[in-house]
Amino acid sequence: MNNLLEYLEAAAERVPGKIAFSNGEDSLSFSEVYNNARAIGSTIYKKGYYRQPVVVYMHKHPDMVNAFFGVLYGGCAYVPMDEEVPGFRVRKIFETLKPSVVICDDNTRDKIDPSFFDGEVLYYDELIGNTADNEILEDIRKKSLDIDPAYIVFTSGSTGVPKGVAACHRSVIDYIETLSEVMGFSEDTVFGNQTPLYFDACLKEVYPTLKFGATTYLVPKQLFSFPVKLIEYLNEYRINTICWVVSAMTIVSGFGTFDTVKPEYLKTVAFGSEVFPARDLKIWRETLPEATFTNLYGPTEGTGMCCYYRVDRDFGPGEPIPIGGPFRNTEILLLKDDMTPAGEGEEGEIFVRGTSVTLGYYNDPERTAKSFIQNPLNDHFPEIIYRTGDMAKRNERGELIFLSRKDDQIKHMGHRIELGEIEAVALLSEGIMQVCCVFKKEKNKIFLYYTGNAEEAEIKAELKGRLPRYMQPHKVIRLDEMPYTPNGKIDRNELRERS
Repeated sequence: MNNLLEYLEAAAERVPGKIAFSNGEDSLSFSEVYNNARAIGSTIYKKGYYRQPVVVYMHKHPDMVNAFFGVLYGGCAYVPMDEEVPGFRVRKIFETLKPSVVICDDNTRDKIDPSFFDGEVLYYDELIGNTADNEILEDIRKKSLDIDPAYIVFTSGSTGVPKGVAACHRSVIDYIETLSEVMGFSEDTVFGNQTPLYFDACLKEVYPTLKFGATTYLVPKQLFSFPVKLIEYLNEYRINTICWVVSAMTIVSGFGTFDTVKPEYLKTVAFGSEVFPARDLKIWRETLPEATFTNLYGPTEGTGMCCYYRVDRDFGPGEPIPIGGPFRNTEILLLKDDMTPAGEGEEGEIFVRGTSVTLGYYNDPERTAKSFIQNPLNDHFPEIIYRTGDMAKRNERGELIFLSRKDDQIKHMGHRIELGEIEAVALLSEGIMQVCCVFKKEKNKIFLYYTGNAEEAEIKAELKGRLPRYMQPHKVIRLDEMPYTPNGKIDRNELRERS
């Protein structure tokens, strides 16, 4: 298998009338996705766009997913972007890409600013009304390679400056095959997608849906503000598999949602992107004793997730949940600052080695060279690995334990501190639902933000009894709600910038 579209073609032949993608109101069958995508790809190619980035700037909807595959049929790489992306970020992305063409829908057709884009705007509804050209599509496929880029996903990382991660067909295929083995997806899988479609996290649902002829429901974003309605939505559409960011899951467990309604069909639960508090995991596991729970870890630059841990035991308060070990065909190197392997119990930075390593940052050779580096353990031939900036160590079981972002390791009062340790201790306090600890360099102070009904003074007093003086937050601040990034993670940059 060399091209992601082979998944779609097999599913369209095997289960043509089955729902592939839906939001509960609008749905697309596999045959509709197949025919629409071929029409889009034919038109894109005829207009002269080939082997270049095509921005898919649409409302989160099954049509947006369909447009991705249309771009692939045209022999191009899709760049997902939806109407929620802030204007400043849109401008920065366009400046990096310099695209010639954008696909829009009725929600976005008036949002393209001519001051930074003067290329062609194509409309999805018009594209799917065209006729597929089988001869052209066959010629495109003959010339395609598995190392051709499939998509470019923009991620802010820790700097806030968008970086376009380019991934090829081969790395995505490798990821989907190994992820599917780990998670046990099948034709009976019904996914409940939580993440925006302009992040790589949606790969976990989009391509396994094609591979198995499964079904994905795009869960409306507003439901994550109403946990009871969210679970009712899962039940209405018999959703049995979710792969959500941790903050989405803690919203459900933190508000006592399961006292009112429980997921009736949920059997497979994966979580990632942040540290899952042990107490919330316990609530989920007690509610769904027959379900499997898997902690997934991985950077966008490693084509999504590259490590997993199948939860097989209980964890005490504050005890970290492992990220486990690598997927098949992936190796995790744990290296110290001198680029030598970390020993037993030693901390090291996670480096990813294998097919899953992406092509680099689009039009950004400087940052690519800093993060995609020659394997320091191999001086015999060129071999690129990705340095994640994430710190970890192995426990007595040999499982990887995520410690913190390298950016979140600070030097304070002469001591090296990992902010995640402070967060873990704070979560031991009654009345805290979520917590985020940041270091404000200009003030040389540690700030701890939390949500819940506990009083600030109480939390500060408890932390004094549990933490050494150099780790105690200077300020403890209660929030009505945490700020979130578009993909559902706690927005640490926003908290750092607060006065």
